[in-house]
Amino acid sequence: MIVPTLGAFFFIITRGWGTTLLSVNTIHELGRAATSTGQEPSATDSPAALVEVPSQPARRNWDMKYQVAIIVTDIAVVLATLLLAQTLRFGLDSVDVQDDPQHMLYSAVLATFWLWALWLNKSRDRRIIGIGVTEYSRIVSASAVVFGALAVVSYLGKLEFARGYLILAFPVGVAGLLIGRFAWRQHLAALRRQGRCLMGAVVIGPYADVARVVSQLRTHTKAGYRAIGVALTDHATAAGGKDPLGTIPRVDLQRVPELVRRSRTRAVIIAGELPGGREEIRRLGWELENFRAELILVSRLTDVAGPRLHLRPVEGLPMVHVDLPQYSGVNHTLKRAFDVVVAAAALLVFAVPMALVALAVKLDSPGPAIFRQERVGVQGSRFVMYKFRSMFVQAETELAKLQRLNEGNGLLFKMKGDPRITRVGAFTRRYSLDELPQFWNVLIGGMSLVGPRPPLPEEADQYEHQVARRLLIKPGITGLWQVSGRSDLDWEESVRLDLYYVENWSLAGDIHILARTVKAVLKREGAY
Repeated sequence: MIVPTLGAFFFIITRGWGTTLLSVNTIHELGRAATSTGQEPSATDSPAALVEVPSQPARRNWDMKYQVAIIVTDIAVVLATLLLAQTLRFGLDSVDVQDDPQHMLYSAVLATFWLWALWLNKSRDRRIIGIGVTEYSRIVSASAVVFGALAVVSYLGKLEFARGYLILAFPVGVAGLLIGRFAWRQHLAALRRQGRCLMGAVVIGPYADVARVVSQLRTHTKAGYRAIGVALTDHATAAGGKDPLGTIPRVDLQRVPELVRRSRTRAVIIAGELPGGREEIRRLGWELENFRAELILVSRLTDVAGPRLHLRPVEGLPMVHVDLPQYSGVNHTLKRAFDVVVAAAALLVFAVPMALVALAVKLDSPGPAIFRQERVGVQGSRFVMYKFRSMFVQAETELAKLQRLNEGNGLLFKMKGDPRITRVGAFTRRYSLDELPQFWNVLIGGMSLVGPRPPLPEEADQYEHQVARRLLIKPGITGLWQVSGRSDLDWEESVRLDLYYVENWSLAGDIHILARTVKAVLKREGAY
């Protein structure tokens, strides 16, 4: 009964989202109306009075539907998990309330506390769902607190039957909750790439800052915002080329509250300094109080993850504390333990496929099945990295002849259709099978599951001061560079992603990257 019901619910929700678009009900003096077709509104270069225009009623409650969807999914996962654990631990008779009310009562109490903890820990907060790892970490922490508390109660109360039940329910339930959130997140991301399920926003500030924010919102739709208007505080224009603001309407700063009221805009984003400084921000906040709109300040801090930022008001002065990166300690010990467990399990699971790949490599071309190459690890240490050979034996000597065909713009050699790659090598590279032996590198400590790309010694020797920060932690089999385009990335972007990871990594983030890696490998994104 649960499965058909959830299936029907999913159909209704997705149908509703499929037709949900943010519309804008205002136009500028030229009378060019913004529509709900997902296209950017038309523009004017001068401020204008705002005029109401008739438009198709917009469905603005997609975020409420999303929250309802994940609530129902959470409830279904929790109930299914507890019934499964109860059945496996105590048998089918335990689910009969009349014959065995004690076990059903225990499950009902646990389900209530579990769902309550997920709500109390704000795992469904509209500001975190659908983006980042905070949503996932809050699920894990809330679940751990509930199960930890019940484990203590069962121990003190000598409830022998509860321990095995909890041991079964915790990992299954947490995995189910994470998978459920991940599935809904993928659906939401797909809709946002189509221009749907985005909250309209007015961006305020100097031209350069506004253009940067608008470009980022347009590129990274996962953020969930779409600029429907801008209020510029200077008279600067695009230096050359295409204007990032495109056809987005421009309004007076003083008319922003009116635009918010008439268009029901959900957010006002302040990018950069305003002419009136903090007093102007306070005034704007007061005027937005009754419009159910968010006031968002864009920080000048870049590439700093949210968990490293802490707001500490001191006598009315909001002070943002930025945690400095740490390269040792408990978290690194946990990361190492996670690496060892996963790498050992992977070597066992992939033992047969690895043997088959090794055999295919040997039969395809002369030479060893395993390719050994010296790479640079943490703090500049050297180690031997293992891969399945994907090129002919003389590939290194042929590299100099191909340098003129290099498609990369940094220290890396990149070339689509590299003639040095064997037939089997092309297949193993496409699905990243050539990297499976690197689990051994992880197990013996030279690498981590997730980290920066392991450089060659000649690459590391050319690192400048900033780029050399990649060597502050162990290199990884995968990383942000792997799930963000792999070989399609240019040198600067791959460095930026590696440095971001070095300074902002977390165990929850590692798990998220591993999940994204599976998706990237299956879709063969940037693999050549």
